[in-house]
This record gives sequence, C-alpha cells and structure tokens, in this order.
Amino acid sequence: MDNKQIRTAIDQIAVPKDKVFDAINKGLNKTEHGAKVRKKKVLAGVATAAALLGITIASGFVHPTMNKVLANTPLIGGIFQQFNDSTGMELANQNAVTELNQSLTKNGVTVKLTSAYFDGSMVSITGFVDKDVEKGGNEKGEVSFDVNFEHYKGDQDPWLQGKSNNIQKVEEGYNFQWKIQYPYKSFKENSTLPITIHNINGIKGEWKFNIPIKQEKNRTLVINHEQEYPDDEVKIRIKEIVTAKASSSLIYETVQKYENDDIHIFKAIDEKGKVYRFGNGTTLEESKLEDGYHRTIRTDMTHLNSTITSLTFYQTINVADPKAEQLLDKKSFTLSSKRLGLSLQVNDITQKGNNLIIDYQFTGLPKGLSKHQLDLFENNLQYELLLVDKDYIGEIDPKNPVPPENHSISLNKVKTIDKKMAHFQSTFDLKGEEKIKNFKLNNTILQFDFSSFVPAKELQPIAVELPVEKK
Repeated sequence: MDNKQIRTAIDQIAVPKDKVFDAINKGLNKTEHGAKVRKKKVLAGVATAAALLGITIASGFVHPTMNKVLANTPLIGGIFQQFNDSTGMELANQNAVTELNQSLTKNGVTVKLTSAYFDGSMVSITGFVDKDVEKGGNEKGEVSFDVNFEHYKGDQDPWLQGKSNNIQKVEEGYNFQWKIQYPYKSFKENSTLPITIHNINGIKGEWKFNIPIKQEKNRTLVINHEQEYPDDEVKIRIKEIVTAKASSSLIYETVQKYENDDIHIFKAIDEKGKVYRFGNGTTLEESKLEDGYHRTIRTDMTHLNSTITSLTFYQTINVADPKAEQLLDKKSFTLSSKRLGLSLQVNDITQKGNNLIIDYQFTGLPKGLSKHQLDLFENNLQYELLLVDKDYIGEIDPKNPVPPENHSISLNKVKTIDKKMAHFQSTFDLKGEEKIKNFKLNNTILQFDFSSFVPAKELQPIAVELPVEKK
C-alpha cells in the first residue's frame, strides 16, 4: 500500500477535533489522587499527547478534520503544537492570538517575543532567545529567566503565582512559553503588560517589553451554591463559571476553621457524562472573619459545554496538622498529632560517632495498608524527620519552611524493623552535607509533620443546576 492509499484509508477514520484537543488538555491537567500519583499520571498524559502530536506531524498522515484545523491555523500555531498547548492551537485556529515582533539585544543575548494570548484566566507569552544564552552559568540545554511583570520586583510579583515555563531547543537558540494565571479579580479586555527580564542564565541585561493582552468579553454563569461539611469544619461556595473562546474558569470560595487546610476541586461531571478537569488555583481574596478563614479562588477548567444544565463537582481536603516537636533531652517519648489520631513513639535515641540513630514506631495508622502504601510511607520517612538546633527553630517560616543552613538536618537513612508494626530506625549523618554546628542532644529538636503521611480525604460531591446562558 503506497502513501496515497494509506492517507485515503486514514481519512475514513472519524476523529472529532474537540475530543483530540480534550485528550491533550486532560494530559496537561492535574488528576485527583495525591501529589506522587498525580505527577505520574500527568507525565503519562503528556507523553500520550506528545505521541499523538508526534505521529500527526512527523508522519504527515493526518486525519482530514485535523488536516483542516492545522491548515487553517496561522503560522504562529506551530509553536503551540510544539508546546502541546491545545488552548493555543484552538485560539490560533480562531485567529485569536496576537502575533508579536518585539526584539531586544542586551550583553550579546537577543530575546524576541513572538505571540501573546489572553483567554479566560490564562495569559500565554511565547518567545525566542538565541544560543548566546549558553554563555551564561546554566548547564547546556537549560534556560532560566529572572523576570517580573508590570512594575513589581522579586517574588512578591502576583503574576509569578502559578506561572509555568516551557523551553524547547531549536537550531539557533531556544523557543519558550510562559503561561501565567491572571492575578486580579476583575478582567480588563484590553491592556498592556510590561515585562522586565533582569537576567537570563545569570547574564544581566534588563530586557524590557510592553505586551498587548486582549480578549473578547467573557460569558459568566452565576451559580452561588453553598455546601457545608460540619465534620471537616469547612464550607464551599461554587460562585460562578467564566467562559472565554477556548477555555473556562471556575470561581469558588472556601470558609475553613484551619487556615492551612488545602481544598482542591479536581473534576466536575455534567449530566451527559463529560468530565471537566481543573488546574492550579489563583487566590483572589483572603481574610479572617468570625466564622473562619475565607479564601476566594479562581481555577482554569476544561471549556464549558454551553448546552449542559448541571454539573457535579468533586473535591478533596488535605488536613494541615501542626508540626509536632520534642527536645532530644530524653531517650524515649511520644509525638502525637493534634487532628489526625496518629502518634510516633520514640523507643530509643543512640549517638554512635558521627551517626544519630532514632528507633521509633507509629500507632493509629489505618489497618490493612497495602504493600505499596507501606513502601511509600517508608520512602517518605527519609525526608520528614527534621533535626533543628533549638536556637534556630523560630527562624523557619511556616509559609516557606526552609531548614536553617548549618543548623538542621533534613535527610536520614531509613531501616525497616517490622513493616507490619510500622517500626523503623532513622540514621542521621551528623557530619554530612547537612549538619548542626556544635551538635548536642539536649540542644536539638526533633520535628515531624504527620499531615504529610495522611492521604487527601474526598469530600461529598456538590451537585448544582446551571442557569440558562443568555445568548
């Protein structure tokens, strides 16, 4: 069979465009079960999407529907194919991407911005940096930007919250895409976004650009449906869904007794059985009132089908348990969680030369943990027992808990004594890369976070009726 016959045969296969894009989009969104499983599933989804596009582009054997889509896509759409950005491909097909030709050279490095789009809550900027960037301090093939938006400085820039980066090596340099969650509560349909790149790979330059970002007026469905979970001391209010050309976003509010509990809506299903996925959320407002901590969040989601009449939302809660601490001035003691019913019984502490050995076991764990769950439990233990000089424990920022250098040890080697009894030993190298200067047992605190060993709890789904969209 020659190529023409193969193409003719493939052209008989029905492959709906929206399902192809939806499959790609699903692979790029988080799934619902825990960070480690979520990462694995995301990687699998991305690989599938990349494989699909690779077959499509490399072989040239494209289904006629996709042939039509790609044929009608402006030239700039090729970069979105390169980055597996289904929203970008759809917007390029609708001529809704702003093509740019802004270029600056500083200290021998040229940066060119090539496109921008603003759809729903997502801003995308694509560009190119030439190969002279390899003269910087990064490893070959790595490109990192120190960048700020508007006129913000440093990490306080709200445009950096939820920002993702993608880099692809090309013949004369590197293509890149920044995807940024729009950080403000209300949208401006047309505005200019100032961008300042301070350095690239350590090469200083102050590359400055002004990027037009625009989108047509969004459609908003106001829902305002509230569900309370008394056992978890949480309320969730589904407020509204905003729909743009190629994407939608959900705005919801949480009210919770404990500030650091993490509530995550991971999917919704309409009455026709279609599944909608959600990305990372951007916090629009937060405050502490008499009834608890209020937080308003906007998260991107699969493009909403305008013909549906109901959605059922599925969400989880990760309980934030205060870290348990104990000064190592005793040979044995018990650390107990405040909210999870778990305890860590320290049986013995022994110092042998440059090694500190802690023997311990857990109580209160769910019965019937699988071998896989126990293996993950054992693996995580090597990172979750923290030794800290008591004089430096107050320097750890709860919102960014980086252990104090030269005054803490965060890694240990775990030995299983009895897996079924959750009995382990952890050995800390007191003279390793991490160390505590002038180490003394009675001057050292053992800190443990129980919440990292408890999986997210699934909350009761929330079923809502959707108002009829005004045309």
